[in-house]
Amino acid sequence: MEALTISGGNPLTGTVGISGSKNGTLPLLAATMLVDGESIIENVPDIYDVGTMIQMLRALGVECTFISPGTLRVDASNIQTSQAPYSLVRSMRGSFYVAGALLGRLGEAQVPLPGGCVIGSRPVNFHINGFKALGASVEDKYGVMHAAASQLQGAPVYMDPRVRSVGATVNIMLAATLATGTTVIENASREPEVVACERFLKQCGANITNGSGATLVIEGVKKLHGCRFRSIPDRMEAGTFLYATAIAGGDLTVQPTQTQHMDMVVAKLRKAGMQVDTTAESVRIVASGQPRPVDITTAPYPGFPTDLQPAHSVLVSLANGTSVIEETIFDARFNYIDEITRMGSDVRVVGQVAIFKGVPKLTGAPVEATDIRAAAALVLAGLAAEGQTEISGAHFLDRGYENFVTKLQTAGAQILSQGEAPSREALCLA
Repeated sequence: MEALTISGGNPLTGTVGISGSKNGTLPLLAATMLVDGESIIENVPDIYDVGTMIQMLRALGVECTFISPGTLRVDASNIQTSQAPYSLVRSMRGSFYVAGALLGRLGEAQVPLPGGCVIGSRPVNFHINGFKALGASVEDKYGVMHAAASQLQGAPVYMDPRVRSVGATVNIMLAATLATGTTVIENASREPEVVACERFLKQCGANITNGSGATLVIEGVKKLHGCRFRSIPDRMEAGTFLYATAIAGGDLTVQPTQTQHMDMVVAKLRKAGMQVDTTAESVRIVASGQPRPVDITTAPYPGFPTDLQPAHSVLVSLANGTSVIEETIFDARFNYIDEITRMGSDVRVVGQVAIFKGVPKLTGAPVEATDIRAAAALVLAGLAAEGQTEISGAHFLDRGYENFVTKLQTAGAQILSQGEAPSREALCLA
């Protein structure tokens, strides 16, 4: 879909099924390349970014076959090249995960350096420094990272505690799994998606333990065997639907979830005045009336996730009071602010801080999405707005949400989609 038309004012009710995690499945698919044989990944979401990663694996010689909806058989017995196609790395930064897998499996990786994106720069120097620490020689030749090592050697890897990069943690963990000796990653990311990748590797025979705090200890092994593994539910999708209900009103249950991954989000919604009831595998939200103001600061897990910051912005746009949002992860995450301002949001941005003065209502307007989470936030704004909201650039939703519009329609939203998405090459790198 390229555009959406939303008629606001309809509360959401019922139950929404949550798909497999986008951010969790991409590392899993890269990790299957370390297995000299077959792996089965379940709960694979049917979204654009996962399709891109599957194309990447196939381009490298990995056999990928869906044996049933959402269940993917991956056979990495015959990886044919260490060179990742530029067009695929360019279209999705998450495809850079193949660098650590190729380096660990083949001792060589030729992966184009991904460019910037609309939510801010995400340099790969943390990845490269980790590869170098493991003994790889790394060169940048014409925009392509060429890493090579006759045998990777375990080593201490120290990561900036202010960042705790998800991508770098995954890439270094993948490279170290088949290395000789012990690798200790200090200040490793502990996002649920990273932990899920770690669990998959351990189930395949990797020797990974957790030290004190955010420390990963990896004892290299000679070979991994395949296994069957289920991708975790998408906590960002679950959070988006919870925020949609908090904004539009209603009574909605999202399931399945791993609710312990959503403690911070649930806490903020309750502080905003929402009734939120949880079980281990579901979250129910009951929302009515004007929300209360709630400040947030985005932070690595278990802090508030940057991917839900735009949704929170829409909620506090309608709050009874002033809220402050500080973005600490991406320097251009507030790119959507001008669009929700067109709909009546009263917000002032100073550097990486946005100050929202709540308004009684939003009004429909033509707006444009520029990335996945901005697109979702504009949909949420449209659900609460008076009149009609027309969103162009809605194809970004297809990159990160499975059947997003259909799920909202089933819950009572009035949304019409139209047009075809642009070509893969036209998508941003968010």
